[in-house]
Amino acid sequence: MNINELNKVFTDAGQKVSDLQAKAQAMAINDEVTADEVAEVKNQIDNAIAKRDLAKQNLEQAQDAQALEVMNTKAEPLTKKEEDVKASFVQDFKDMITGNPRFLNSVNSTTDGSGTNAGLTIPQDIQTQIHLLVRQYESLQELVKVETVGTLSGSRVYEKWTDITPLQNLDADDATISEIDEPHLTMVKYLIKRYAGIQTVTNSLLKDTAENIMGWLTTWVSRKVVVTRNQAIINQLNQAPKKATVAKFDDIKDLMGQLDPAIHMLSSFVTNQAGWVALSKVKTATGKYLLEQDPTQPDQYTILGHQLKVVSNRWLPDISGNHPLYFGALDQAVTLFDREDMTIQTTNIGAGSFETDTTKLRVIDRFDVQPTDSDAYVVASFAALADQQFNGTATAATGK
Repeated sequence: MNINELNKVFTDAGQKVSDLQAKAQAMAINDEVTADEVAEVKNQIDNAIAKRDLAKQNLEQAQDAQALEVMNTKAEPLTKKEEDVKASFVQDFKDMITGNPRFLNSVNSTTDGSGTNAGLTIPQDIQTQIHLLVRQYESLQELVKVETVGTLSGSRVYEKWTDITPLQNLDADDATISEIDEPHLTMVKYLIKRYAGIQTVTNSLLKDTAENIMGWLTTWVSRKVVVTRNQAIINQLNQAPKKATVAKFDDIKDLMGQLDPAIHMLSSFVTNQAGWVALSKVKTATGKYLLEQDPTQPDQYTILGHQLKVVSNRWLPDISGNHPLYFGALDQAVTLFDREDMTIQTTNIGAGSFETDTTKLRVIDRFDVQPTDSDAYVVASFAALADQQFNGTATAATGK
């Protein structure tokens, strides 16, 4: 089992312990409970705790093994060819900003399909660095499926399993066998779109080292890419035909129950900052908080064993005072078709640069986001979530 699967086993085992402890608390104030029933629950709790501790031990061992593997892995240095590509890119970048005729003559005949100069294409090794940086900025791209494509448009065929019917029961040996249902196939078409942004470049940048130039460039592009792709993914998720309203703890379970159990293992929650604050205050019937820390990542939280992804209010805002909440296997629901063809271009004349005596840098990212399975996730919203109520019965003797 991999770490994610071991973490799921540990989380489920911990939840079982909590459920049994809640059951025991309810039995303590129920006069009709027998001593044998109490002893049975105690035995179940002891067994559940033992399994939880074993699951935790297995998880920690797997984490230690993975950490040791990472520590013992040495980064491969760039080859001579890769070093030359990087150095050439930095020089071309400087030449583009300064308007060096050598660079301008080399790109005048190149277009990006829109009739304008394509600018400078970011090499693959630098794009890899940018994609790694993207993961530091709460990228929703990690939750959806990403497919690299080499063309500006195309299509993919997906098969859904929601409408499959069982085989026919033949009561007689000579019964006629009817034709079975054919697979339900859905065609998804993509059309790569261009997303662009402009940044002002100072002259002092050109005097810096190649490493500092690359560091600044990759950081700036990474932030732009993650925000842009997050917004495109959110816009696609919001196309869901049905949106539920969540008002109490149990409504979250009802929300989860709308999905096929087969995809629960792959499912996660997504909300914004305001939604996280509201969820972090909700308590279960036993007084525990609904949000639990992920044992593998202390700065991450889970809801009933499923990861909670938090997006900035700026990019995923509340609507009429209601916080957004998504749940599902987003890698089944949405596909991001990545052209992997980022380009940059500069001007010291247009975009107001002539008037301010500055240079403007434009970056273009090329991708498309399309829905693939609308049954793989659900969308909800909530203003506030009530705590889960304890269902125990008070006794006349104690009044508790």
